[in-house]
Amino acid sequence: MRVIDLHCYPNTKVWIDCQGPYVDALAKYWKRDWTWKTEEEVAAEFREFGIEACLVALDLSTTIATPPCSNDYVAGMRDRYSDCMIGAWGAVEPSTGELAIREARHAVQDLKMIGFHFHPIMQRFSVDDARYYPLFEEIAGLGVPVMIDVGMTGMGAGMPGGMGAKTRHAHPSAIDSLAADFPDLTIIMAHPGYPWIEETTVVALHKANVFWEMSGWGPKYLPEGIIRDMRGRLRDKMMFGSDYPSIPYARLLKEWNELGFTDAFLEGFFHGTAERVLGL
Repeated sequence: MRVIDLHCYPNTKVWIDCQGPYVDALAKYWKRDWTWKTEEEVAAEFREFGIEACLVALDLSTTIATPPCSNDYVAGMRDRYSDCMIGAWGAVEPSTGELAIREARHAVQDLKMIGFHFHPIMQRFSVDDARYYPLFEEIAGLGVPVMIDVGMTGMGAGMPGGMGAKTRHAHPSAIDSLAADFPDLTIIMAHPGYPWIEETTVVALHKANVFWEMSGWGPKYLPEGIIRDMRGRLRDKMMFGSDYPSIPYARLLKEWNELGFTDAFLEGFFHGTAERVLGL
């Protein structure tokens, strides 16, 4: 079965360095060392598990002043390993205003990125803040989707004040507002949305332009309610993501296949919905 992973970080030194002081906190949060690999090692891991990866850029330059894991870098890595890396999500810093808009154009028009990923907690903004709507207007005009984290993050977890990040920025109500104000913008919610899983479910059900990928969470720990909804009323909304390298693929794929989903659902979950919605 084809497996498209919508949410993969490069896991290279460039990506690790981008996270600065958060690396040690992430290691404690995930209870394992957070170490980088070479691009070749990352590609080998994708090939081993039959993963067709969509890489995710990361830019925290306005919040922690680290060099970004940039759009140019991530698009270049995609191109160097196109047999197992089929797409790349761009990253822009909304607070930079016109610079972010210009970078969005560059990412789509020059680098052929599939859309943009936003990390509201770490970028310290809410996606329904009207100050940033010119950026979303530009993205909608470019005809590409956005992928937006919802719920808790391990970045900053356990650090004093969370390093200034606020979890409320990733509440699903912000995506509900964004989807209402930009009905032509395709939005993918990333992660289950803990502790607001039921509210995240409501947004996915209510807004036709909103979809959901379940990365960064052990499938066996998902609440029964979301499993039931995935089998039923959410079956055409769900997509696979891993948050690589957060959870080993061997464990992740095994647990998804042990939850009792039908083959028809898994075909849609692992690749069919992404093909239909994103043209992958």
